[in-house]
Amino acid sequence: MSDQPGAAPTPSLSVLHGVAIVVGIVVGIGIFKTPSLVASSVTSEWAFIGVWLLGGLVTLIGALCYAELAAAHPSAGGEYHFLSRAYGRSVAVLFGWARGTVIQTGAIAAVAFVFGDYASELLPLGTHSSAIYAGLAIIVFTGLNLAGTTQSTSTQVIFTFLTVGALLAIIAAGFLSGAQAPAAASTGSGGSNALGMAMIFVLLTYGGWNEAAYLSAEMRDVQRNMVRMLVAATAVLVALYVTVNAAYLSIFGLEGLRASKAVGADMMRLVAGDTGAVILGLVVIAASLSTLNATIFTGARVYYALARDLPVIPGLAAWSERGHNPANAILLQGVIALALVIFGAATRNGFQSMVDYTSPVFWAFLLLVGIALFVLRRREPDRALPFRVPLYPVTPALFCLTCAYMLYSSLAYTGTGALVGIAVVLAGLPLILLNRPRHVPAE
Repeated sequence: MSDQPGAAPTPSLSVLHGVAIVVGIVVGIGIFKTPSLVASSVTSEWAFIGVWLLGGLVTLIGALCYAELAAAHPSAGGEYHFLSRAYGRSVAVLFGWARGTVIQTGAIAAVAFVFGDYASELLPLGTHSSAIYAGLAIIVFTGLNLAGTTQSTSTQVIFTFLTVGALLAIIAAGFLSGAQAPAAASTGSGGSNALGMAMIFVLLTYGGWNEAAYLSAEMRDVQRNMVRMLVAATAVLVALYVTVNAAYLSIFGLEGLRASKAVGADMMRLVAGDTGAVILGLVVIAASLSTLNATIFTGARVYYALARDLPVIPGLAAWSERGHNPANAILLQGVIALALVIFGAATRNGFQSMVDYTSPVFWAFLLLVGIALFVLRRREPDRALPFRVPLYPVTPALFCLTCAYMLYSSLAYTGTGALVGIAVVLAGLPLILLNRPRHVPAE
């Protein structure tokens, strides 16, 4: 393997590759779980569809903010690079540590547990079946990404099309089958406070679009294609989520949705019996593997960016000329994710533990990225921007307010896993003392 510190990312990704990666990250297990939770927090079917549209609007606002940052400051380090330019390397180094040990590796472990849970339903492997499957999935897809960018992105396109195709089949089954769930008793849920909870679940389901920032150094004609890719991916996501939820409503109605614990499986069982439930399990497996591959692909880029500024571990700043990727960083990411799978296996619910572990740290740094747009605009007023977020400063202000609300909610409603995640981030503070500028971040 030719890993040369002087080698660098090359623009090889098309808009289609970018859309496949972003949609593959976002369309995971949430759409099969959160609709019933959202239904319990709204007062009408119109409000139910409305919050999914509102979630899409918030996602679009965030995507437009990221499009400006990524087009003006393309870097394999993505958010690390934005934070470095806005606040200095100390904040960026802490973010790199947080992303490498909590945010991204925790997300990889969480998605791997989802795959493990559903794979165990089809073929159980004993007491720790979910963790075994999770570990195997991380090993396999880490190996795939080590093989090269071409292999991992080609696989991602296939997985994303399979997942989207399966969702379209579910939508068709919901609208065309004529099946109808028995009427459920009214629960009287909903209200202004509950509406806020609905948005928490909706935005969690839309989460992951920000990973597009890590593609900016490898995207062809990034100054034009970044906004095209983000807008196209957001449009696909909104169309899928709104129509899937409309299909759920056509089968269950709002009260039936509130009563369902696994709405996707319940719908497929109603439409096609137990065979339908098995099919849904396979769909979730495909969606989780799609998310896992894309998350591994984007995640390791931050180690590469961090190591260029802070050579804590020799070799992390190397870019593989053969694989066109940060191979050593991908390996380290896989090791940390496997360690988190072991941690999750020691709890009663590995997936929930990983969500608690990552949420507050994720939203805190996403808020800082949103504020960075204001900082960079003010600091560099004469800088030519290939893309400017529309309706500035209202648009980024709305994004920052959303992030602040989600940060508050993640602290208020998560468990002890959140405290563990925060403690791990604080453990990285000594790295700031080791920070010595080696170069000005490359544009």
